[in-house]
Amino acid sequence: MKKIYLGLIAAALAIGSMTVFGAGAAGKLTADDYIAIEQLYAKYNQSIDTADAEAWASTFTPDGVFNNTSKGHDALVAFVKDWKDKKNDERFRHWNTNLLITPTADGATAVVYLNLLNISARPAVPATTGKYEDVLVKTAQGWRFKTRVVRPDPAPRATQ
Repeated sequence: MKKIYLGLIAAALAIGSMTVFGAGAAGKLTADDYIAIEQLYAKYNQSIDTADAEAWASTFTPDGVFNNTSKGHDALVAFVKDWKDKKNDERFRHWNTNLLITPTADGATAVVYLNLLNISARPAVPATTGKYEDVLVKTAQGWRFKTRVVRPDPAPRATQ
């Protein structure tokens, strides 16, 4: 009886530790998943700010879509090159805050605030604000954006 009781305790502890530390089951994220997703957001921002088109495209799945217009690796690389060309000598920094990640059966969705700063001005000035709405999937290479849509904040109302 004592062996059965100890076996049940061991099984309960094993199940409990899988729940606390995450077993990677569908619809659940581990602490490591949350950290990896945060690192994905950092890589995305660092890559676009330095115009590293290949690194930026690698934050997406091979068939990933940005803003419903750029789909797949080649289109994503072209987007960054075009974005840099249009911005001329201005330098920008992407800042994300208030990241909210929600587990799904297929991975996760996330919403995060976007602050884009023009740092060629002193002091730096906001270029735009808004939020990203993301669909994330875990691939053999780690977490990636499946889709990413920018929702710019509306222009301020004119004061009368």
